Amino acid sequence: MLEPVSLDRLQVRIGEEIGLSRWHMIDQTRIDAFADITEDRNFIHIDPARTKAETPYPTTIAHGFLSLSMLSAFAYEATPPLKGQAAALNYGFDEIRFLSPVQAGSRLRGKFSLLDISTRPSGHIQLTWNVEVEIEGQERPALVAKWISLALMEEERSA
Repeated sequence: MLEPVSLDRLQVRIGEEIGLSRWHMIDQTRIDAFADITEDRNFIHIDPARTKAETPYPTTIAHGFLSLSMLSAFAYEATPPLKGQAAALNYGFDEIRFLSPVQAGSRLRGKFSLLDISTRPSGHIQLTWNVEVEIEGQERPALVAKWISLALMEEERSA
């Protein structure tokens, strides 16, 4: 986890890239586990031979939702918490687009740019991120999203 930053320090960085996660392997074991958990066992995800024979892909491809679910891990590595933040909450997305398939054996990372910060009536700090999930060695990202998170601050928790 990164060192906490002040709200003022983060606000002056609106419009800038804030962080980049490390690369994460998306191998067949991870894809199979995701298929089991979500009960999405489409052959294109779990059957390399059939995928190669019946699709334009040389191997299986990860579920788009698997790539999307990696955002939490990427965010822990790439975005600093606010000073005084007790917890972070996932508030949702304004936009998600799956742009490129992620073949088994690929590595992904998240690139986070800060789009906006505001304080909600609840006292939560709302952060809007532009996120690109990059595929190592490819120009086009796996996905792009506008992701909204909420920072629950310590003073809110004690109130």
